[in-house]
Amino acid sequence: MLIWGWRTRIYVLAMTTFLCGRCGNPASHAVRKAVTKFTLFFIPLFPISVKYTAQCTFCGIENRIPKEDAVRLQAQEEQNQAQPQAAPGYPQQGLPQGLPQQGVQHPSGYPQHPSQPQGFPQPGQQGQFPQQGQ
Repeated sequence: MLIWGWRTRIYVLAMTTFLCGRCGNPASHAVRKAVTKFTLFFIPLFPISVKYTAQCTFCGIENRIPKEDAVRLQAQEEQNQAQPQAAPGYPQQGLPQGLPQQGVQHPSGYPQHPSQPQGFPQPGQQGQFPQQGQ
């Protein structure tokens, strides 16, 4: 008799802050990697699937993101942790001022969620969507 199945392990790659595409809050997002492996006699043998997601810690929505975005967010978080943090209101020493920020920036200063389309109306803006009942 063979005992086979699969097991999914979830790894948190990074905790990043950007605007949620659903609730519009600048909240932390857990960037996760879910690896499903085939098991034989409860021993994981080889991966069947790998999925990357970003989950908002404010509203709880979980969006699938491409591997490239997950790797980029993880590297960005590691880079931010390596930089010394200055006190609020004081410029950081040794870093050039006035460099352009990478990524799409929201007017509030937080980057836009990677899975949110570019033409999607931002929170607080009036969209061109019909109201219910019309």
